[in-house]
Amino acid sequence: MDFCALDFETATHERNSACELGICIVQNSEIIETKTWLIKPPSFPYFHPRNIDVHGILPSDVKDAPTFADIWYEVKDMMYGTLMIAHNASFDAGVLRGCLDYYGMYTPKLNYLCSIQLAKKSWNYLPKYGLKHLAEYHNIKFKHHRAGDDAEVCARISLLAFEKLILTSNDEVSDYMKQKIKIL
Repeated sequence: MDFCALDFETATHERNSACELGICIVQNSEIIETKTWLIKPPSFPYFHPRNIDVHGILPSDVKDAPTFADIWYEVKDMMYGTLMIAHNASFDAGVLRGCLDYYGMYTPKLNYLCSIQLAKKSWNYLPKYGLKHLAEYHNIKFKHHRAGDDAEVCARISLLAFEKLILTSNDEVSDYMKQKIKIL
């Protein structure tokens, strides 16, 4: 199983306002790397207070950070040719698309899957499917709403779901989840 789990935090309600990105790379069903970038969003120095309340990232934290355009080529290389998984994937895919559009960059053809959909197929008896609730259910400790931690927990939950569903390859995931896999 090869995939990357991705998570964004944003400065405002705008989809291009990424202020943090985390990516967790999984190869052969093993987590091999988690990387996090603070990002200076186009809205800098403005951050909506509600967003700060969620993630705790302040404008001063990103004042010397690269823009999304500055990190995209490294990010793209990490994601190239693999399935992208995110928790509430429509949000993260929207932020990725919003950032690429804002900087006038080519949007690659990426297949993505929402780990909420995986969790619902794997543990259909749970009352809630938020990342925090799934992490608690699986005794995974993390700092919620920080992109690197959220991406890694998404990867861990996805691996547990694949194990429960007895899915051992990307092809099996594609067949089993074909109605749920979207294209960026």
